[in-house]
Order: sequence, then C-alpha cells, then structure tokens
Amino acid sequence: MLMSFLTDLGPWNWMLLGFILLVLEIILPGVFLLWIGIAAVLTGALSLQLWDVSFWTWQVQVLVFLALSLVSAFIGKRVTDARREEDTDEPLLNRRAEQLVGRTAALEEPISGGYGRIRLGDTTWRVTGPDLPAGTRVRVVSARGGDLHVEKE
Repeated sequence: MLMSFLTDLGPWNWMLLGFILLVLEIILPGVFLLWIGIAAVLTGALSLQLWDVSFWTWQVQVLVFLALSLVSAFIGKRVTDARREEDTDEPLLNRRAEQLVGRTAALEEPISGGYGRIRLGDTTWRVTGPDLPAGTRVRVVSARGGDLHVEKE
C-alpha cells in the first residue's frame, strides 16, 4: 500500500520528503535537517521539470539529491559562520581566561619550570612565564587554552 502511494506521487516524492524533513527540523533541535530538506525540495522541483526525460532515473535523482545536500550544507555553514563573526558588545563573554588579560595578582605558587599558580577572584589559575618566587606581583599578558601567560609587574 505504501509503495503504491509513493509510486502514484511520482516527482512529488522529493517534495514530500523535503517537507517532512523541514517539519522535523522545526520539532527537533539543531540545524542539520534544514539543509537536507532544502536539497530534497530542490530535487523535487527539478523532478517536476525533468520527469519525462529519459535520463532522469531514480539513480540520477539520488545523486542530484546527495550533491545538493552537500552544497546546501556547505552554504549553510558559511552563512552561520558569517553570522557568528558579527560584532558584539561582549566579545569575550564566554572566554573567561581572555577576560583576565591585564589583571594583576600575586603568585600563590612560584613559577618553576615555566609553570606556577595565581588566584584571581575565587579561582586558582595555572600560569606560565619566567621563573619567579611565590608572592611576586605579576600581570596577565595573554591567555592560551586554560593557561595564563604572566610577566613580572
């Protein structure tokens, strides 16, 4: 029964698949089904135009769908990446270590072998820098990963 229904739909199969994927995108969190749904709708639009052409077999349709899925996912990634790079009033909001650049503190543990510890607020941070004794005032000059690079103040 399902196969006869899908056969009767003809070129509209792709449109149906596309709309189902787009509805699932609304229901499920994430943005991964959007691009595949767009590719299915575009394949359906092509199928409506090329349905009676001899080379438009189901194999060609699947290949076109896969290619359009890749292209739409690539374009979607570029669009979303471009939106992330927009200016914001809080560029360091989720970059806690980078927010500490410029702050000063006393070394809680000496820097030996390139590593030591300072306390800023309620957190103890691992620091890198030249060998210095505990209690020396240092300034945070950069942050890399979870480590702060310090210099003597």
